[in-house]
Amino acid sequence: MPAESTPEPEIPGEPGTSAPRRGTKGRRRKARSTRSKALLITAWSAAGIVVLGGTGAGYLYFKLNGNIKSVDINQALGSDRPTKVDNGSENILVLGSDTRAGGNQKLGGGTDDGSARSDTAMIIHVYKGHKKASVVSIPRDTLVDRPSCTDAKGTAHDAASGVMFNSAYSTGGATCAVKTVESVSGIRMDHYVEVDFTGFQKLIDDLGGVKVTTTKSIKDPDSHLHLTAGTHTLDGEQALGLVRTRHGVGDGSDLGRIQLQQAFIKALVDQVKHLGVLSSPKKLYDLADTATKTVTTDSDIGSVTDLASFANGLKGISSSHMNMVTMPVQYDSADANRVLVDKDKAAQVWKALKDDQPIPKSATEGTATGSAKNVVSSG
Repeated sequence: MPAESTPEPEIPGEPGTSAPRRGTKGRRRKARSTRSKALLITAWSAAGIVVLGGTGAGYLYFKLNGNIKSVDINQALGSDRPTKVDNGSENILVLGSDTRAGGNQKLGGGTDDGSARSDTAMIIHVYKGHKKASVVSIPRDTLVDRPSCTDAKGTAHDAASGVMFNSAYSTGGATCAVKTVESVSGIRMDHYVEVDFTGFQKLIDDLGGVKVTTTKSIKDPDSHLHLTAGTHTLDGEQALGLVRTRHGVGDGSDLGRIQLQQAFIKALVDQVKHLGVLSSPKKLYDLADTATKTVTTDSDIGSVTDLASFANGLKGISSSHMNMVTMPVQYDSADANRVLVDKDKAAQVWKALKDDQPIPKSATEGTATGSAKNVVSSG
């Protein structure tokens, strides 16, 4: 049967064991080499591409539907979660994953051992009315107390103290990552979106690249990225290199890489909003096919129609209405490659999101930052 036209709906509903250590401000972290880094993409990328419209026969709908992988977060986590705040806002956890298998192993190096990591994590808070959003990046190297959790397969995992934040995903997948974020923030995640290395690169290529302007040259042999200062249209490989690099520009820290990632998101949002993909049914289908193969979602948006409805609800948010911050942290005095949550500052962030209010500037003043701010902007 033919696929039905999708209207313009709104968002539905509303490795270690050491004890945590005290940190100090202002300490510069030393660069740390690793062959496999983070990637990212946000739910906004879906806003311009996961739209069926009137694109053809029913078998296309069923093919796209079969592409999507989903995880029943609600079933796995049960009732031991923060209470949902019914104020019209929406909280989405977006993860970038590196499964170390198949195409990802070729892109990121390493062994084909099937292990999984999530080196990029962002909480997207969509405010009531869905016209603006705040994005809070969580540094992968943050030391946290990881709660006990049960993964999607029913396997139980013990709690652990003073472990890296991204160990939650490598330990128990999406459900443990969501539970750790909810434990750290005290905020319930309404949705979950995950994208991997291979899908990120192909998606950018299918979009025709993303235009950015760099104020400094970037050269990083680890991420295979070489850009002179100026305006560039990045293909998938270059875009992946940009969001992975930490040695090509700035102080070599993960916090600096987060600044590059946030700048790339804004460029991507601007690009998607002006693509006009609906003018070409074939391009639309190719994009939708890539996007649905790329993402893993929570089961509430685990179908084409639900994902399209969810994505369309984000289309009113422009990059100029996105406030992007990093979760307040301080450098760990005991280990220059780790950071600790600045609990007092972070509490201001979480309270603002719970109350559906803007994040105050005081929440990030005096916290640890990278040195790659303003290096990349929309082209």
